[in-house]
Amino acid sequence: MADKPIILIIEDDHTISNFIRVALTARDYACVEASTGRVGLMMLTSRHPDVVLLDLGLPDIDGTEVLKEIRSFSQVPVIVVTARGQENEKAQTLDNGADDYLCKPFSMVELMA
Repeated sequence: MADKPIILIIEDDHTISNFIRVALTARDYACVEASTGRVGLMMLTSRHPDVVLLDLGLPDIDGTEVLKEIRSFSQVPVIVVTARGQENEKAQTLDNGADDYLCKPFSMVELMA
């Protein structure tokens, strides 16, 4: 039996994190959650996820800094999931190494694509 792909959700809003986790586990993914950037970075190194879902508005470190730190040692796919929808910020985040950028609110169909 193959292991389930691991998704690391770095999101401080428990409701959103829970929604994503429930939807992904129903689609046969394993999810781990972090509510701060620092915990997310620790979980990245210890759990070795297949994909990271990263909010930019975290309580301890801005998600942009978390993304830069991730890119300093890993090429794991990072999908930014944020309420920040300004075009210039989206472009800068993609330039900093994000693989995709989803604006909240989003549908699970959009996330799964």
